Order: sequence, then structure tokens, then C-alpha cells
Amino acid sequence: MSEGRRTDSISPEALAAILESAVLAPSSHNTQPWRFEIGENGVSLFADRLRALPVNDPDDRELTISCGCALLNLRVAAAHAGFTANCVLLPNPVDEDLLATISFELSSQTVGTENRETALFRAITRRRTYRKRFEPKQVPAGVLDTLAEAALAEGAWFQVLESESARHQVAELVAEGDAAQWSNPSWRRELAAWMHPRRKGDGLTVPGMVAPVAQLVVRTFDMGNGVGAKDRQLADESPVIAALGTSGDGDEDWLKAGQALERVLLTSLGQGLQASYLNQPIQVAVLRPKLQHLLGSSGFPQILLRLGYPATDLPAAPRRNLQEVVETSDMGERKATQYRRR
Repeated sequence: MSEGRRTDSISPEALAAILESAVLAPSSHNTQPWRFEIGENGVSLFADRLRALPVNDPDDRELTISCGCALLNLRVAAAHAGFTANCVLLPNPVDEDLLATISFELSSQTVGTENRETALFRAITRRRTYRKRFEPKQVPAGVLDTLAEAALAEGAWFQVLESESARHQVAELVAEGDAAQWSNPSWRRELAAWMHPRRKGDGLTVPGMVAPVAQLVVRTFDMGNGVGAKDRQLADESPVIAALGTSGDGDEDWLKAGQALERVLLTSLGQGLQASYLNQPIQVAVLRPKLQHLLGSSGFPQILLRLGYPATDLPAAPRRNLQEVVETSDMGERKATQYRRR
């Protein structure tokens, strides 16, 4: 890397701080399906397929999107620390788990100086998946244009469903997706398996005392109609329903979609917005073409978002310890020991 600063000259503390931001990315069922390996020449991002959702996400599409979100956080945190993160996507065709390699160069920007990534960095710890009702307040068109530009910067598109007819049709697709998923006992078992007490550090948080009962109820009962009715109402009442998509539908497209999604989410935080997902019409294979037709797009919808102004603050979702997701490789023992001691 010309005139750059090698990764091995970054302190273990700086690398750890960057990775601590990376792992705050969103993921399906809060599975956190990523693994990082630190080597002499940079950081490698791997998919952790032991944390996959084979029923909900049989192609690992959302898993890869989640890893793309983590990659964007890493880039933003590196910029905040004074480094440029140079990323190569899918660098090894024979290793499908290796999603990206990242090397670092010292940026010409002075550390601590305000730059366009500063607001994004500050938003990383404030991002939430907001599943409650939003304030009944319209989002200005200029803000939506800014979000579209954020997606475009990462090679994706962001399309708002503006007409009441389109929004209603999307809400119906969401409810239809809920019914299809909840009618599948395997899907319910998979969902129940990721309902954890907060102390576990991952999954969908359930109070420890009631977790076994909640898991049993989810595994046993088809609640698709009730959940669908609630999600339909959430969709109908949300100030913004928007799809984020890509021109293609392969691993690289999914990584781009993840980076675009996280840039949109962090950008929206700067405008006072939060978001959550209504991905059922994309997760249920027979419904995705219907959503694609409704959008009038030749591309592939990857994420269906609802956005608005939050009515209350929510606690952050739990995260695993950094030591559980980071490994050291091809490093001197002194540096590895420094990192572990953080």
C-alpha cells in the first residue's frame, strides 16, 4: 500500500475499537453471523455459517447482507480512527466463507477532525431495530433523497413506496409472508431456538424467567394470523415503507446491499429516524417476484424497511464478547497477547 501505514503498525487497542463498532451491525434474529481474523496484512471477514438460519434464509442471503453491514461499520470506524479501509470483496473463489479482506492506510485526515463519516460513526451505537409504532410525523422528501444517495454510494438502490395503493399491497404481502412462515413448524422451531435471555449475548431477547415458555409457545402454535395482522397495521401506519435492492442477486450483490443498508440506517439516524424490517415478502420465495413487480424494478429487492421517528428509546440488542468473534493469525505472539489483554 503506497505511502500507507501497515496494519501491523495499528495498535491492538485501535483494531479492537474498530471491530467493536463492526459487531454492532444488525443481523437476522440477532445471530451475529460474522467472524474476523487479524493477520499481518489486515483483517479478514468470514461468514460464520454455524450461525446460519437454514429455514428462514436457505441461501445465506441475509447472512451475507448482515456481514456487509458489519463491513460498513468497520469502514466507518476505521475512518473515525484516522485510517482508510481498503476492502476486497470475495477475494478467494475457493473459500466461500471468506467474504472480504481489509487493509488499512493512514488517512490524510487528522484523527478527530470532523469529516463526513463522523456522524455515521456516532450513529453506530444509537442504531436500533425499532419494532414499535412510529410517531405520526411525515418524513421530508429531502431526507428520503439523502437516504437514496446513501444507498447509491454503496452500489444499491433505495425506493420508497409512495402511493397508498402500493403501501397497502405491500402490507398485504407482509401479512401473507407471516402466514406462510408461521405455518411451517421448522421455521417456528428455528425462531424459538434463537429466543434467548439477554445474558446469552445474541438472539432475540426474552426475559430469562419466561424464555422456556415463550419458546414452547412459538414452537407449538401457528400465530401467523395474529402476527400478520399486527405487521399489516405497522406497515400501513409507518411514515415510510421503502425497498433496498441491487441489480444482481449473488454474494457480491448481497455484500453491497449490506453495506448500503447500514449506510442508509446510520444516515437516517442523523435525521432523527429509526428503522425496522418487514422482510417477509422477500424471505418467502413465491412472494418476492410479487414485490419486485409492485416496485416496477428490474433489480432484486433485498430488504424491505419501515422508517419513521421513534416514539421512545430502546435498549441496544445484546452482543457477544469481541473475543468470541475475533481470531489472530500470522501474527507475532506479543501482538496477539496485547490484543487478548484488551
